[in-house]
Amino acid sequence: MSCAQAALACCLWRLRTGALQPLSAYGRRISVRFCSSGMTLDNISREAVDRIIRVDHAGEYGANRIYAGQMAVLGRTSVGPVIQKMWDQEKDHLKKFNELMVAFRVRPTILMPFWNVVGFALGAGTALLGKEGAMACTVAVEESIAHHYNNQIRTLMEKEPEKYEELLQVIRKFRDEELEHHDIGLEHDAELAPAYAVLKSVIQAGCRVAIYLSERL
Repeated sequence: MSCAQAALACCLWRLRTGALQPLSAYGRRISVRFCSSGMTLDNISREAVDRIIRVDHAGEYGANRIYAGQMAVLGRTSVGPVIQKMWDQEKDHLKKFNELMVAFRVRPTILMPFWNVVGFALGAGTALLGKEGAMACTVAVEESIAHHYNNQIRTLMEKEPEKYEELLQVIRKFRDEELEHHDIGLEHDAELAPAYAVLKSVIQAGCRVAIYLSERL
């Protein structure tokens, strides 16, 4: 057996035994526990999972861009560390959905470049209204995301929840952390932002449109 044949045989054996892990889009190994919940590419509803992972990935990406915009304006103020802590959690959320995108072969929404610009502009624009404006944006966005996650949990529970247990655990955990961000925003005077009710309603209307488009495009 030649060296090339021996290497190929070794690689095939490692794939069969699970010794090789899938790679992320950047070539790094990722850890995805299919067997823990029975959630595999073969026994899931691909349409449902594709839509959930695609839109959640887009949402977490948009949230990261919002916090980036807020930090660009308020990063050196007293509220900077609070925003940074929430942003760090959003980075973890995005990292997880990046892994799930690769593991379940889900394509990202074609609107990613648009959310990149709009997310940053929303974060920076509301931050220019002051700490209260930034926190009002946080309350509006995180409330919308938590509501969206609750809808996804209900959808998966109505199917075969045992098949989706791993995904349900991820969504529940992230939902709870989004609600924490929502409460932090209220604690930091979000309701004192100029025209708070109007600002919140406009941002949440935008969130609903973003969710609708990202699920489908």
